[in-house]
Amino acid sequence: MKPTLSLTVNSESMNSDPAKIAKLEMDLNDFAPDVRANALRVLRAHAACGTVTARASVAAANLHCHTFFSFNAHGHSPSSVAWQGWRRGYLMMGIVDFDTLDGVDEFLAACEAVGLRGSAGIETRVFVPELASCEINSPGEPGVAYHLGIGFASGKIPEENRHLLLDMRQRAHQRNRALIDRVNAHLDPVKLDYEADVLPLTPGGNATERHIVLAYIQVAERIVPSTTAFWADRLGVARGEMAVLMENTSAFRGRIRDKLMKRGGIGYVQPGYETFPSVAEFHRLIVACGALPCAAWLDGASEAERAPDELLALHIGKGVVALNIIPDYARRRPQDLRRVVQLAEELDLPVHVGTEMNNPNQAMIDDFSAPEFAAVRDAFLAGAHFVYGHIVMQRALGSGYQSEWARAHLESRRERKEFFTAVGRRAIPGKQYLSALPRRLDQTMSPDDILARL
Repeated sequence: MKPTLSLTVNSESMNSDPAKIAKLEMDLNDFAPDVRANALRVLRAHAACGTVTARASVAAANLHCHTFFSFNAHGHSPSSVAWQGWRRGYLMMGIVDFDTLDGVDEFLAACEAVGLRGSAGIETRVFVPELASCEINSPGEPGVAYHLGIGFASGKIPEENRHLLLDMRQRAHQRNRALIDRVNAHLDPVKLDYEADVLPLTPGGNATERHIVLAYIQVAERIVPSTTAFWADRLGVARGEMAVLMENTSAFRGRIRDKLMKRGGIGYVQPGYETFPSVAEFHRLIVACGALPCAAWLDGASEAERAPDELLALHIGKGVVALNIIPDYARRRPQDLRRVVQLAEELDLPVHVGTEMNNPNQAMIDDFSAPEFAAVRDAFLAGAHFVYGHIVMQRALGSGYQSEWARAHLESRRERKEFFTAVGRRAIPGKQYLSALPRRLDQTMSPDDILARL
């Protein structure tokens, strides 16, 4: 049952004018934190009055939404993801931003405020030396893997580990600047200044390739007489074809990125061992924050993913405790999807699912009722309950998956998976319920005692 929002309403008008509600929802995506906070406060007041209502509950979750702290194609902030998840009746929402934890605290607070199950994580690319000559899940880049940390209960990083995240950000800035230098030469007179044209597109200064693409489009619109002619010439496309392509935002941006920045493009340089952090470095950051190292699965087509048992064994040996799947990609090969989910179940790796929303064509939620997900839907939902259970225990008692309490009471991956999944199923989302847990639970209790109290 969806919890009811409660909020003391002041003298502000609580009429249900659609234009006013739409403006408040747009304000949730403002780069200014105080504007976002005020918009969420007023929207919660509308919900408490019943002038804004949530849809019927939907048994689906997206735990992998990128926000505007990395790149969201629709400009959603952490607060906006939480609000939209509640309003649409979703079971749970989660954010995963590239190379930053800037949105974690805002998102979890917003989820508690609206009464939505929420999770938060970070994604980056790492180099896996054991697979240096083998394509993993980054097409055309042997040894390189997209990799995640999930289940962050806070965006705060222990002082002694902050250099790890700083190093990730510095490497990203270096890659971006070098990429821009190469592409500028090809797109002259359209040239980017990284600080002036790119960094302002994201509130935390955490730019990605997608921001760079958007910046090139914006600068071209300002300085060239015909953008159709310019992009047709620079991308080697007939003008008529380019005019049609530019009407499709996703396809247009994708073509620029593919032609200029991805493998074979003018700006591309094959990454190597020094380009990205190692798995061990990334895991140190994740575990220090009490979060969960999580491998990422693409679709089963790569050399490494064609041997999923060996791949997951390697990841587990490095400390991985969960498996991320992007349904929008994995559905392309449903047999491989079923195979890897079954293997994850056998290895007691909870499945963490969601599609990024960094492409305009991607919806906010994956359709778990689709035929290709029939055999794995229960695992998808159980994984959502698992990561929420971990976050609840970590935020309430500091007793999440990586804690001393968990090591003492839940020795195996199976025991931890079953316990935190059970917590996630029982715990009611919302600040009032969650803030009461420290008074009802303590670290002297056994797992069974805790489940009984919940």
